[in-house]
Amino acid sequence: MPNDDTRNLRVSHDSLSRFLGGSPLAVVFRLILLSTLVGVVLAAIGFDPWNIVHSIRLLVERVWNLGFDAINGLWRYFLLGAVIVIPIWLLSRLFGAPRGR
Repeated sequence: MPNDDTRNLRVSHDSLSRFLGGSPLAVVFRLILLSTLVGVVLAAIGFDPWNIVHSIRLLVERVWNLGFDAINGLWRYFLLGAVIVIPIWLLSRLFGAPRGR
């Protein structure tokens, strides 16, 4: 018969797996693979990590120096990100929805 420590550890592990969407090792592997694939795609269209950081820094400077004229730049960044984020969110909602009752 399992003691309380074993039962608590099992419940804790089950909660973590449920939160992550699978076992921690499998989730880490999938995130590494997905990050690498997205990195290849972004590199193919001319982005690199330093360019993104530089672009964000320039955006903050524009907002600070130009005031509301920089909102146009912010809007462009929003649209660029939304092109990726919104379809992924929508697909995750459609395919992650519970089936029937």
